[in-house]
Amino acid sequence: MWRMDFLGTDLYYVILWFFLYSFLGWAVESAYMSFCSRRWTNRGFMFGPLCPIYGVGALTVYFMLRGISHNYILLYVVGCIVPTALEFLTAQIMLLIFGEVWWDYTEKPFNYRGILCLESTLVWGVYTVGLFAFLQKFVVWISLQIPVSWGMLGIKLVISAAAVDFAYHLIQAKTDALPRSFAELRESVRKI
Repeated sequence: MWRMDFLGTDLYYVILWFFLYSFLGWAVESAYMSFCSRRWTNRGFMFGPLCPIYGVGALTVYFMLRGISHNYILLYVVGCIVPTALEFLTAQIMLLIFGEVWWDYTEKPFNYRGILCLESTLVWGVYTVGLFAFLQKFVVWISLQIPVSWGMLGIKLVISAAAVDFAYHLIQAKTDALPRSFAELRESVRKI
């Protein structure tokens, strides 16, 4: 078993929370976008029901801001800033890896290059307060209901399935950028 401490929390629980938040983020965003478009919309990058950016975002916010979680006004303000910075960083990484960002706020007022917008920034603050007011308690409660032996097995299975799923989709996304023939490959090397 890999039971070790991570920022004052057992790593087992951090990983479990990551997958719970990734699932919850996928579920909420898919439901919202499906409602808006009036048809089913899978908002994940992968086949499986996970949006890892929500797991990363929730845990980043939780570990960075838990020291101010008692002050909801400060928590809201900082909760607007930290997730917005994470959203910007994610967009930059996506541009680097995929050459595109998978969301577009250009139709929203007060947006920056379609990557950030005031509306989302303000909502991140609400989500941050909600995370500390009730969501983290709910995620902890769920994780405590799962026997550790089942949780360890589940984590291993989900990591394995998600790795294969992610690799497949990464290859699919990058295939368009690959040269279609040896002549194109040779031409692209000459340009370097």
